[in-house]
Amino acid sequence: MKPAFVLSAMLALAPISALAAEPNPAMQAFLHGTVLAWAHDPVIVEAVKAQNAQTAGYDAAHIDALDKTWRAEVGTAATPTIDPVLTNAAADFLRGRVAANGAMITEVFIMDAQGLNVAASSVTSDYWQGDEDKFQQTFPMGPGAEHYSEIEFDESSQSYQAQVSISLTDPASGEVIGAMTVGIIADALM
Repeated sequence: MKPAFVLSAMLALAPISALAAEPNPAMQAFLHGTVLAWAHDPVIVEAVKAQNAQTAGYDAAHIDALDKTWRAEVGTAATPTIDPVLTNAAADFLRGRVAANGAMITEVFIMDAQGLNVAASSVTSDYWQGDEDKFQQTFPMGPGAEHYSEIEFDESSQSYQAQVSISLTDPASGEVIGAMTVGIIADALM
């Protein structure tokens, strides 16, 4: 990890578009040239659809309780809520994408129609993403929605990154089924 003063100097010299919540050319190129090629892989689509069937009836109180349990488990030895999200075929697939693009990606996670994590390459700081722009600016916006975050320090990945999020669709029906977020290392965007 770069010392804060080095990163501050880098960001001060970066083009304004790299800091704004709009896509810079590097973010767009990476999304369209790399991420979209595997974003709708059957392992991801099937995992999201299966979880949607399970969580469709969850109310806000249940989601809040799950999120509180997840956050309490982060950094502990016993993680029964977190483990299923990190130990499934889709999570293995995501870790493979991180490994293949290690100089670019800090994390990848997919969310269901409720904004709950389905699979993740590594532990996220919370379970429910439904209250965040990464979900609110993609899933409800329909097919092809994209959201670009500002560069910031991410607690879960312990790095400076920007996040690119997209809506996920079922290729068979065209229906939006969830969302995906990819953390891109800030240095790669400069």
